[in-house]
Amino acid sequence: MALTREFKETVLARARRDAKFRDAMFAEAINAYLAGDTQTGKAMLRDLVNATIGFEGLSAEIRKPSKSLHRMLAARGNPSTENFFGIVKALQKKTRTRLRVAVL
Repeated sequence: MALTREFKETVLARARRDAKFRDAMFAEAINAYLAGDTQTGKAMLRDLVNATIGFEGLSAEIRKPSKSLHRMLAARGNPSTENFFGIVKALQKKTRTRLRVAVL
């Protein structure tokens, strides 16, 4: 099911103003990736980029063209490991969030 523009805007607005919500979004994006749900992970990372650093800021931070970054996080995108972790590192820096892997 496609999300409506209004819903996406609501999520972005909340992520911009609520650090705990933003941190939870970030954790869920990474957990989705780890569970093999790359579509959801990329969609959430895309929303997080839009809510925080923006694609132009991300482009400057990891020295990749913003158009390439858009493609990487698109539904059919496939970022390399280096690019993926570059994005994660830049988001951690911008959001002042430190991610940690735990075995449950």
